[in-house]
Amino acid sequence: MTSKRALGAALLLAWVALAHAQSNPPLQLKKTIPMPDVQGRIDHMFFDAQSGRLFVAALGNNTVEVIDVSQGKRVHTIYGLHEPQGILYLSGPNRLYVANGDDGTLRILDGSSYEPVATTKLGDDADNIRWDEVERKIYVGYGSGALAAVDENGTKLGEIPLDAHPESFRLEPHATRIFVNLPESRKIAVIDKKARSVIATWTTDDALENFPMALDEANRRLFIVCRRPARLLALDIDSGHIVGRWSAVRDCDDLFYDPATKRIYATGGEGRLSVFQESSPDHYNEIATVPTRKGARTSFFSPETHSLFVAARRQGSDAAAIYVYDVQR
Repeated sequence: MTSKRALGAALLLAWVALAHAQSNPPLQLKKTIPMPDVQGRIDHMFFDAQSGRLFVAALGNNTVEVIDVSQGKRVHTIYGLHEPQGILYLSGPNRLYVANGDDGTLRILDGSSYEPVATTKLGDDADNIRWDEVERKIYVGYGSGALAAVDENGTKLGEIPLDAHPESFRLEPHATRIFVNLPESRKIAVIDKKARSVIATWTTDDALENFPMALDEANRRLFIVCRRPARLLALDIDSGHIVGRWSAVRDCDDLFYDPATKRIYATGGEGRLSVFQESSPDHYNEIATVPTRKGARTSFFSPETHSLFVAARRQGSDAAAIYVYDVQR
C-alpha cells in the first residue's frame, strides 16, 4: 500500500508540474547570438559568469569562439587549433584550457590576450575536461582509455587507465569518486581518484551509447542519456542501480541538472531540447520540449546566471549561432 501511495503522489506531482510548465514554460529564449563564418560541428562550451564570456569549441571550424553574452556578440576568435572538443576557463590563473581531438593536445592560453602559454601532449582524441576544485587539478579524457590529471600550468601529474575512450565524466564534489561514461565498453566506470583506479563498473542495461552525464550529489543520483534507444537513466550513486528510465531526446550530447529548480536539461541533435522535472529522486517527467535546430546537441548550463546556452551549427543559409535561454522559476 505504501508503494502505491508513493507512486500516486509522484504521479500527482508530475501532473501538477506538467500543468504548470504548460502555462509557464521552463525556458525562455532571451537572445540569439550569430557566428556567421563558423562551419561544421560545434562541440562543448564553458561559461565564465564573472566576465560574462562564453567559450565555444567550434570543432569543425578548428577555432574557439569567444562570446560576450551581455553584449550579445562574438568578441574574439582563436585560430590554430586542431578539432577543439573540451574547454575550461579558470579565473584564478586567468587561463583557458582547450582539449584538441586531432593532435591530442591540451592547449593553455592566456585568458585576456588569448596568446598560447603552454601545450601538453596527451594522446589521440583529447576530449572532455573537468576541474577539481578541492585538489586543484584538471582532468582530461583522451585516447583509447585514460583520464589525465594535469596541474594549472599544464604539467601532467598522472593518469587513470580505462578500457575504452571516456566520454562525459563527473567528479563527486564532496568525495573522491569520478563517474565516467564508456560507451564503447557499454558501461559506467567508477574511479577512486586517490587510488587512481577503477573501483566499480555499472551497467546501462539494454540502453547503449551513453555519452552525456549529469550529477545530483545531494540526492545521490547520476543521470545518463543513451542514444540507442534514446533514454534518460537515473542511477543511485551508492549502489549503481538504475532507479528509473524515461524516453529522451535523440542524439543527445550534453546533459545538466539544475539544483535550484530540480530540472534536467538535455540537448539533442534531432533539433530539440528536453526539460525533465523531478517529482522525487526516483521520478522525473518531461515537462517541455523546446525546438532548436537539427544538429544542436551541445549546451552549457550556468547555475550562477540561471541560463542555458545551446550551440546551433550552420544549416543551409542559417548561420551558426548560440541560443541563450533564461530559466523560468
